[in-house]
Amino acid sequence: MRIKYPHRHAWLLGITLLLGCLSPQVRAAQTSEPPADGTELPAPLPSPAAIHYRGQQRTTLKSLFFRSLGDMKAYYTDPLHWKRRNWEYFGGALAAIAVAHHYDTQVRTHFDSGSRRPLGGKPPSSSTISDALPGFAAFAFTFGYASLTHSSAGQSESWNMLESAGLASLTGFAMKYAFGRQRPYQTTDSNKWFAGGSSFPSLHVTAAFAIGTVLAESGNPRIRWLRRTIGYGIGLGTAYLRMKHNAHWLSDTVAAAALGMATAHFVMDRRAQDGTQNSMVSVVPVRGGAMLAYVQDFN
Repeated sequence: MRIKYPHRHAWLLGITLLLGCLSPQVRAAQTSEPPADGTELPAPLPSPAAIHYRGQQRTTLKSLFFRSLGDMKAYYTDPLHWKRRNWEYFGGALAAIAVAHHYDTQVRTHFDSGSRRPLGGKPPSSSTISDALPGFAAFAFTFGYASLTHSSAGQSESWNMLESAGLASLTGFAMKYAFGRQRPYQTTDSNKWFAGGSSFPSLHVTAAFAIGTVLAESGNPRIRWLRRTIGYGIGLGTAYLRMKHNAHWLSDTVAAAALGMATAHFVMDRRAQDGTQNSMVSVVPVRGGAMLAYVQDFN
């Protein structure tokens, strides 16, 4: 198989190979002890591999930024190209929201029964932060582990989490103020729509399901059951907390779950179509030279 690499990095590979072919005498001189007269040797120049790695990071961040802009355009114009399967999913989501709305009052009563908090009292501000921790922890762990292990697949997965949560949250934010639904701590009437509220849908649950779905449907299929348990558990746990803290109605969380999951699948499908999810070309320094490596993850 013939491997191609960008011409703008060809000089880096050439310098790396040249340094790898230096004579043992030159390499020994580079690692020799400092002179006896106390003169300090000049600081060594950064290796071509390090220069390439930093350049690759800048190139990757730039490409991810422009890729996300393209995804945003495709995301908001995607309904114009929906097929039957997409409309079936949308109809099923509306049906689930309608069923949940029927039980909004009962669920609110269940969580708020015996509460001494007055109807107009907001939940503690600490709950706003604590309820977002499960989703944030999943993203932080994925990103941190991928960075420590230099896993391109893990870095792509963490970026998919961030992009999915961002796109879904932007949509959810617009829906909040379009529907203006009052929160359950503001009213006992679950039909208070277009009343200046910001309850529908829950941004916490939207982001949690976006991140959790990427976690659930990515990675090694042999542990898919574990990933799905953790990923969807994060979304369900966040929904439970938001209802327990009397911040959202049941139907708010159902709509948020549908929005987050749909957005995550959109982002992952885009990555699968452009084929950039689990492949990487890099220069790897080895003893006596360098190696051009191409990695493809088939998991």
